[in-house]
Amino acid sequence: MSNRAAEIPTKLELRGDRIEVPAEQARAIIVDIFNRLGCHDDTSQAITDHLIDANLCGVESHGVMRVMQYAERMRSGTLGVGVRPEVRTTETGATMIDGGMGSGIPAMSLAYETVISLARDSGLAAVPIINTGHTGRHGAYADAAAAQGFLTICTGGGNHRVHGQVAPHGGAQGMLPTNPWCIGIPGGDLGPVVMDFATGRIAGGWIYAAQSAGALLPEDCVIDRDGNPTRDPQAYFDGGAILPMGGHKGYALSLMAELIGEAMLGPSSPECNWFLLAVDTRRFRQPEALQAAAEEVLADLRNCPPAPGFEKVEIPGELEREQRRRSNGVIAVPEQTWRQLMELSEELKRG
Repeated sequence: MSNRAAEIPTKLELRGDRIEVPAEQARAIIVDIFNRLGCHDDTSQAITDHLIDANLCGVESHGVMRVMQYAERMRSGTLGVGVRPEVRTTETGATMIDGGMGSGIPAMSLAYETVISLARDSGLAAVPIINTGHTGRHGAYADAAAAQGFLTICTGGGNHRVHGQVAPHGGAQGMLPTNPWCIGIPGGDLGPVVMDFATGRIAGGWIYAAQSAGALLPEDCVIDRDGNPTRDPQAYFDGGAILPMGGHKGYALSLMAELIGEAMLGPSSPECNWFLLAVDTRRFRQPEALQAAAEEVLADLRNCPPAPGFEKVEIPGELEREQRRRSNGVIAVPEQTWRQLMELSEELKRG
């Protein structure tokens, strides 16, 4: 294993090695896959660029391993191809993004563009996103929005009877989706601060990544169908569940997201509904003053003595940007995952 592959931050205990692939090489292969599946070329490029960037940032749970999952759903008809998201106005005058039952990555990109435009005019805006597939790594959208001066808060939930992945605190069966929360805000000298996490102890994507790579999961994240702890990703797919992050606190966050996504926004399909809020921070403080004040807070935290087992205190969002820089345009993918991706590519070329 090369130095670059060894430096990839991961929650997986791999049983094999990684293969290093230039991002541009991977991009050509993956764009071709989505084009052959029936996506518009601009949609294929948008999805591909988002997935590759996740790998470059060290978030492989939302990276190229998702290609196989997306392809399976596109082929089964549960995820639409040849569709584009649209901005709609509801009967009550609210602005809404309708994903058209297609990929969630173009839909979420449009949602952030739309809510920023609205918030730039009014100072504050909210946009729901419905009828969309998996929306990718939310930290990427929040980071870009914060770089433009916007605080964004996004959460998603709904469809819990179909996507019962996470056990409630005190429960032994998956009852809620992973219902993420993402907040981004302009930061200090090193850029925005971005919080992006699922409300389960592990994102569902890591379980798919472990299954794809033939890897073991971290301890104390997943239970099997009988409620016993397990590291085997297959045990999750055989009726197991993810445990809630932080016990009752993660459960409460997940429940709030579910009520926002389902009770407030209505039935969701094919995955969940999303609610995105944006605030133009310049309505409260000039960018230079905000950056200086944020840097004071962040510098104090960076200077905190590290606890045993840690090298330093990290700032949310900075790690991903630094990992992207270190990746230098090369992604390190588990060999088994890359083999599956190449097999899919060849299969589609054969027709």
